[in-house]
Amino acid sequence: MAAGSAAPLLAALACAVLVFLAPAVSGDAATLESVPDLVKAMYVNIESFPCVRLLNLSGEIGCSNPGHSLVIAPIVRFKNSDDQLAQPSAVLLPLDQMPAFFLRVSNDPELYHKVAGVLVESNGDKLLELSPDRKFPQEDFAPYSNVSHDWNPAGSGIMWNRYDFPVFLLSEESTQTMRKIADKNEKSNNGYQANVAEFDLVMQTTKAETNGSESCLKEQSCLPLGGQSVWASLPPMSNASAEHQKPIIMVVASQDSASFFRDRSLGADSPISGLIALLTAVDALSHLHDLGKLKKQLVFAAFDGEAWGYLGSRKFLQELDEGDDSVNGINSSMIEQVLEIGSVGKGISQGDTLFYAHASRNSSISKKILDGLQSGSDSLGSDNVKVKPAASSNPGVPPSSLMSFMRKNTSTSGVVLEDFDSQFSNRFYHSHLDSPANINSSSIAAAAALVARSLYILATADMTVDLMTLNTIKVNVTLVEELIGCLLTCDPGLSCGIAKSFISPSNACPSHYVGVFQDSPSSTQFPSYADDTSRFIWNFLADRTSTLASNVSSCTGKCNNESEVCVGGEVEGGGRCVVSTTRYAPAYSTRLKFEDNAWHVLPANSSDPMGAADPIWTESYWNTISLRVYAVQSTTSDRLILLAGLAVTAASYLGVVVGRAYISKITKRD
Repeated sequence: MAAGSAAPLLAALACAVLVFLAPAVSGDAATLESVPDLVKAMYVNIESFPCVRLLNLSGEIGCSNPGHSLVIAPIVRFKNSDDQLAQPSAVLLPLDQMPAFFLRVSNDPELYHKVAGVLVESNGDKLLELSPDRKFPQEDFAPYSNVSHDWNPAGSGIMWNRYDFPVFLLSEESTQTMRKIADKNEKSNNGYQANVAEFDLVMQTTKAETNGSESCLKEQSCLPLGGQSVWASLPPMSNASAEHQKPIIMVVASQDSASFFRDRSLGADSPISGLIALLTAVDALSHLHDLGKLKKQLVFAAFDGEAWGYLGSRKFLQELDEGDDSVNGINSSMIEQVLEIGSVGKGISQGDTLFYAHASRNSSISKKILDGLQSGSDSLGSDNVKVKPAASSNPGVPPSSLMSFMRKNTSTSGVVLEDFDSQFSNRFYHSHLDSPANINSSSIAAAAALVARSLYILATADMTVDLMTLNTIKVNVTLVEELIGCLLTCDPGLSCGIAKSFISPSNACPSHYVGVFQDSPSSTQFPSYADDTSRFIWNFLADRTSTLASNVSSCTGKCNNESEVCVGGEVEGGGRCVVSTTRYAPAYSTRLKFEDNAWHVLPANSSDPMGAADPIWTESYWNTISLRVYAVQSTTSDRLILLAGLAVTAASYLGVVVGRAYISKITKRD
């Protein structure tokens, strides 16, 4: 065929293909002026939050594409947990069916192999409970043998299973979009078009075929979970030797949570309500004068990584034993009492505010803490904040950082303050639904007031309590509400006024998933990486526990005097040097060592009682994570397009041949 005749044939074929493809492209064709416009019209990127692959010494949990490539499957809407799949499909799953579906998938191999991916709807306004954690969270670390107790009755345990298919939580807007697409697929009966989901959730550990923490750390396809804990003393501690230091009352809270979906780990009640109560209590006590005259030293700590094997508290205690710089000025023998603030966001019921004190053991010191809490409650008078000892029928303290202290030293005396007695009042424990709607700011403020006054009473020891000073200890309710907005919402999130006065956040939307340890363990006091939450806590505590430096100076990093720290150093215009004992402390597994620019797993050590139970959690690397949808034709449609193209081509060719013959004939006749 001559070159001159090929052009009209190709044009005809292209026209035929475009005619058949046109319905697959959404939007007004008149607006498609470039290739990006065409791509935008064909593909819809879906706002969503992934479940990712985590590893431990014995295997894997979480989600991943099964191989090295994208997963593409038609979208099918599940209406009830008994539905079946005719072919590999992307399942659009109502949130209330999530536990039943994943439990069924784990026990039904036939269904498992037909699940190409899962899209979980977000709106759970009417849901009464959802907890993907176990009924006894982190039972292997309990300092007692009865681990059959159901602290978390709503727990399904689904977040601890391995799923070799991608799973995403949809945003509210994306949920509506996907429902319409799934309905369109269901109603379409002409076999012409199907809307498919394209999942990009390829994990590096899958590519490298490293199926556990030890192998993936060796092959560098993962990083250990971890972050930065923060501790501070009130008032600042002198550089005197430990022999002349006062006994310590340690006040602790957790700063991280967990969830089935990595970036939706808010943990409003568990544990951030306790963290907010701790920060508010520190603020209330910081206004008192002459705290240095009290018999006990107050030390506050916010531990990171507690949801993943109590990483922060265990590493903190190890650092104390080894006398590392991160805990300079204190040692474990100085810690006399431990008061942990747990979940305190749901302490108000029918107008009454009630908290429960869970004691580590029946000792005289534990009784002093309980008596101090009761005296603090009595001092609040008309505020009607009550505290009760937890039921003696409980097997011991609930899952908490106090377990680390108890396993390290069985004689540790401590109390955990909670908003529940024998079972979690939080029915959304370690779920993305543990949001600000799940807590009451008045309950957190009441807990902060109770803790602040109780600490003052406990720190006076055998001295007579100054009632006038005690009654001046009042919490800033506005601060509680502001901290809820900062730490638990996207608006304002960490762009709130108090956070912006201390840090330049990398992301306004907070997430309290611990993340991976990205720093060199040797540089903990000036970490090159600490997440927004840790940096905010450090600056807040440094500010509230500080005294003014003798020479007020601006700063952007390190201050000249060793007893001073730079508060607000990363904001525009720099910060200021203040006298404060505020430190970062690394939070990662006590069985990991960073050497020769790589992480190595250490054998269990008898000096680390919880080390044998440590799973050593790691998170896989990945390149990109994305979810998008688009329309494709069925196989029948593809064949019709091919046949139509061939028919048009043949007809065009025949037309050209006939036309040339006719023209040639006319030319000869003339």
